[in-house]
Amino acid sequence: MRPILLKGHERPLTKVKYNREGDLLFTCAKDHKPNVWFADNGERLGTFNGHSGTVWECDVDFNSKRLLTGSSDCTAKLWDVKTGKELYTFNHKAGIRSVGFSHGESMILAVQDNTFSSQPTIYIYNLAEDLAEQDSEPVRELIPADSTSKMNVALWGNFNQTIISAGDDGYLRLWDVETGKEIQKVQEHKKPINDMQFSKDHTMLITASSDQSAKLFDVKTMKLLKTYKTDRPLNSAAVSPVMPHIILGGGQEAMNVTVTSSKAGHFEVDFYHIVFQEYLGSVKGHFGPVNTLAFNPDGKSYASGSEDGYIRLHHFDKNYFKTTY
Repeated sequence: MRPILLKGHERPLTKVKYNREGDLLFTCAKDHKPNVWFADNGERLGTFNGHSGTVWECDVDFNSKRLLTGSSDCTAKLWDVKTGKELYTFNHKAGIRSVGFSHGESMILAVQDNTFSSQPTIYIYNLAEDLAEQDSEPVRELIPADSTSKMNVALWGNFNQTIISAGDDGYLRLWDVETGKEIQKVQEHKKPINDMQFSKDHTMLITASSDQSAKLFDVKTMKLLKTYKTDRPLNSAAVSPVMPHIILGGGQEAMNVTVTSSKAGHFEVDFYHIVFQEYLGSVKGHFGPVNTLAFNPDGKSYASGSEDGYIRLHHFDKNYFKTTY
C-alpha cells in the first residue's frame, strides 16, 4: 500500500475532509490557506486565500459547491469551491474551532473558543439562498452553563434537531437546537476530547482523547459502546464505511518525546477492530503527531494529516477487503 504524499502546506495540518462523493479532499493547516485536491491521485486543484490565522476546520456542502472554514482569526468564511472566491465572512469575538453545514444546508454552526477571555459558544446561523441577503446575526447561541473549557468540535445531529459538542473538559454535550438548551451531558473521557466523527449511517459516534483512548457511542442514547486503548494521546479517530475497522492517530508532542524512545512518539496510524476492540496493525510514515484522519466515503482509501506538514493518501490493496477477521 504505497502512499501518495501531498505537500501543499507549510505548517502542521489541522483537518482533512472528503466531500460526499469522495473525489475531492479538502485540507486545513496552521498556514492560513485551505487547499483542495483530487482524492484519487493527489493533484492539487487550488487554494482558498483570505484567512489570517490558523484554519482549524472545514466542511463542504452536499453538492460540493461551497466550503465553510473556521479560523483563529475570529472568522468563519464561506467559499465558492469552483472558483476559490470568498463569498461571506461571519465575524466573532474569538477564534472559531469548529464549523459545519446542517443537513439540507439551511443553517451552519460555528464554535467560538475561549481565547481573548471569551465564553465558548456554539453559534447557529440561518443560511440565505442569496448571500447578498445573508444576516450576520446568529439565530441561536448555545453556551455551557457549567464550563468555560474550550470546545474543540461540534456536529449536527439527526434531522438538525440536536447538536453534539465535545471539548477540553472531557464531556460530550447534547444540545436541543430549537431551545438552545443542553439536554444531556456524558463524561467517559478523563482528558480533552480532540476529535469526534460519525459512522457512515450516523448511528454511532467515535471520539479521540488525550487520555490515550478512543470511545464509540450510540448516537441515539449517548451510551458508551466500546473503548479502544492506546499508548499515546489521540488527536483523531474515524470509522470505516465498509469494513469493521476504525483508525486512530495521535502521538506524543515533540517536547515530550525523548531521544532514546524506541517508538519516538508513536506517529503511526493504528487499525482496530470495531467490535472486538483489538489492535490489528499500523501504518507508519509521518514524522510528527497525526492531527487528523478521514476515510474516503467509498472506504477504499483514507487520508492522514500530521504535525510534519504532510498529508498521506493511502489507497487500500485488494487483499485488504478480503480480510475475514
